[in-house]
Order: sequence, then structure tokens, then C-alpha cells
Amino acid sequence: MIARFMTILAAFTLVLVFQAPPLGADETCQSPYMPKITGQEEYVYVWTLGQDGVGDASDKLVTIDVRPDSKTRGKVINSHSVGGQHEAHHAGFTSDRRHLWAGGLDTNNIYVFDVATDPSNPKLVKTIDTFVSDSGGAVGPHTFYALPGRMMITALSNDKDNSGRTALVEYSNDGKFVATHWMPTSDKPQGAKVNGTADGYGYDVRVNPKKNVMLTSSFTGWSNYMMDFGKMVKDEDAMKRFGQTVVVWDLHTKKPKQVLNVPGAPLEIRWAWDPEHNYAFTTTALTSQIWLIHEDDNGEWQATAVADIGDPKKLPVPVDISISSDDKTMWVDTFMDGKARLFDISNPKAPKQIYEKEIGKQINMVSQSWDGKRVYFTSSLLANWDKKGDDNEQYLKAYDWDGKELKEAFEIDFTKEGLGRAHIMRFGSGELYSG
Repeated sequence: MIARFMTILAAFTLVLVFQAPPLGADETCQSPYMPKITGQEEYVYVWTLGQDGVGDASDKLVTIDVRPDSKTRGKVINSHSVGGQHEAHHAGFTSDRRHLWAGGLDTNNIYVFDVATDPSNPKLVKTIDTFVSDSGGAVGPHTFYALPGRMMITALSNDKDNSGRTALVEYSNDGKFVATHWMPTSDKPQGAKVNGTADGYGYDVRVNPKKNVMLTSSFTGWSNYMMDFGKMVKDEDAMKRFGQTVVVWDLHTKKPKQVLNVPGAPLEIRWAWDPEHNYAFTTTALTSQIWLIHEDDNGEWQATAVADIGDPKKLPVPVDISISSDDKTMWVDTFMDGKARLFDISNPKAPKQIYEKEIGKQINMVSQSWDGKRVYFTSSLLANWDKKGDDNEQYLKAYDWDGKELKEAFEIDFTKEGLGRAHIMRFGSGELYSG
């Protein structure tokens, strides 16, 4: 009964958020359980991979001032090194947004930063180095996604064979282990209806509270993501070790319901925002397609390939995506050609590309403001997958978007600044904690 009440309350809250007029400039890919930034984002936090010969060569959280009238706008104002190289990758806020959790895919360390006391200068307050033992063997903490009072973490691998078979792992906001939820497999479907195969792989996680649905996507294991990219693509066995599923979970019981066939390594998942839009998108890295995850008339979830991204034969490798707050457009970054493409998704069953721009020699993450007027890009994919030589550009680039053209506002060269490889971004604001 209590769980059902919380379901209704969460759905009601989400509807209120969606139906209210846009007040803020927050990122559009954040958890619906988090408070939103009301107004202009003030800081961009970048979780950065240490690189030999660059600065102190350690992973670090970098804070960039993006306040419009600030004398240090577009400048690095603080950075906090965590010591060593851990394959820094993704990071996410807790549901109260007071702490930012950031993980290392190689060493499995999780770093918790206090971003509320002084948003301009986050402080490391906790290190969790027991992820593997806590979870019972999950490896590679990837996505950090806020649930009420909890952090849901997707893992990418396991400590038995380093393959992509893995789990979801829950912690409380204060860093205490709660539960492990292993991905369904063909031999252990856990009651899920399987469409094709159930590979047990993981990558991203996103929820739709009003539908009581949680989606997870699938990537590859430690043996692949820690391998040199050029070597991996020539290894036939390695190229077979990529995910091909999206799992539909019951959000509240954390039980898998369906395993959808989405071949080609589906990565980021993004739900549409409108309360009447019961669908999500993902893109496949190896087949360069946009996939629609949608509910049919019978209440069953389906996965449909709805558009190509560039020329799939040239392997542009789509990586990050970002849906606009009005569900009309979606940015898609493609790593190999360094391009950001904008798709019209007003008809979700037939996305159409309407714009593209080369951002750099390589590109990975994209974050756009809630009002859609500012778009930020970073460069690093994985330490062993980034390009070599002059093509190994490492940056944060900020653009203004007027609906027709991306116009560069500023750029930070992370190599020149001694900061390393720029990966994921998150927005910060002191206004959220004032008063």
C-alpha cells in the first residue's frame, strides 16, 4: 500500500513539473526526482580522466564559471584531483542535488563531492572503494541516477569473467549499499519476457515514474572498454562482445518485465518530457541508428529503429544524445567524425536530421540547457578509445543556439590547461541552495 501511494505521489509530482512553464536552464537529461535549477546555470562541472604527461596526470572534477556577467566566465575556477587514473567516466547528482557522485570504470572507486556548501568549489567528502564487494561482483560503476533518497548505479561488467554481464546497484544517498539487481539473461530471465536474447549487459538507466517503468541499455564489459580501440575493432571475438538489448523493468519492484532486441550497443536513454509522450529514445553505437522505445496499444513495450545517423557504413559511432524540453528536437553526437547532429523528433516514429556541425576531431558528451539556448560539448570517450596524436583534442566547448546555428561562446583546451581528458558535464548553481 505504501509503495503504491509513493507511486501515485511520484507520478503526480512529475506531472506538475512537466506541466509547469519552463522556469529554468537545467540540463534536459536529469532525473525527474531532482530539484531543477531556476534560472541560468552558473557552473559546469566536468569529470575528467587523468592523462600521462598532462598536469598531475590524475582524474579530477573541474569547475567552470558560466555566469553571464562574471569576469571569469568561460574559465576554470577550481579543480579537485582524486589522485591516480581510475577511468573517470560518468557522474550524477543525488535526489536532493547536494552531492555529486562520480565513478571510475577501471578501479571501481566512487567519489562523492559536496556541491551545496560552495557550488563554485566542490569538495570531496567520501570515497566508496567497496563497490565490487558490496554488489557481489559488479564491476564498472557507470550511470549515477537519482531515485528518492537513493542512487541507482548501472555497472558495465563483473569480476568473474570481465564480460558485459552485470547488474544495477542501489545505494542510499549517504553512501550505504542497499541492493543489487542482476540483469536478466537467457538462462536466468527472472520472469522477463524475452524478445530474441537476454545478454545480461548494462549501460544506462532512466525512469518514467508515471508509467512505473525503468529502462536499461547495454554496452560491453571491462575486457573491451579497457582495450585499445584500434586493437579491439580488429578483434572479431571482441566485436561480438557488445550489448543488443534494452530491458524494461518494474520501477518499484526492480523486477525485469521485458527484454527488447536492440542490436548494435544501445547507449544513452532519454525519455520524452511531455506527460502524454510515453516513449524514449536510444542510439546504437555500432549500427548508427536511432531507436524508439514505445508502448503499444496493448500496453507492451516495443523497440523500433526509426532513423539512421549519418552513414552507418562509415561507423560514425553515435555516443551521447539530448532531447529538448519540448520534445521537438534531439542532439546526437558522433565520436568518429566529431559532429553534432540535430534531429527533428516531433514525429518520434520518423526523426529527420535538420542540422549538423563539426565540433572537433572527436566528440562525446552533450548537455543542453532547459531553455535550449545553450549547448555544451566535451571530447573524451574512454582513455584507450580516444584518438591519437593531433586528433586527440580534449576540450569543453560552449555554444549559443538560436534555432538555426550553433555559435561558439567559449572553448577550454583541457590539454593546454593541464586538466586531462574532458568527459561528462553537470550543471551547478548557488541559487538552488540559497535561503
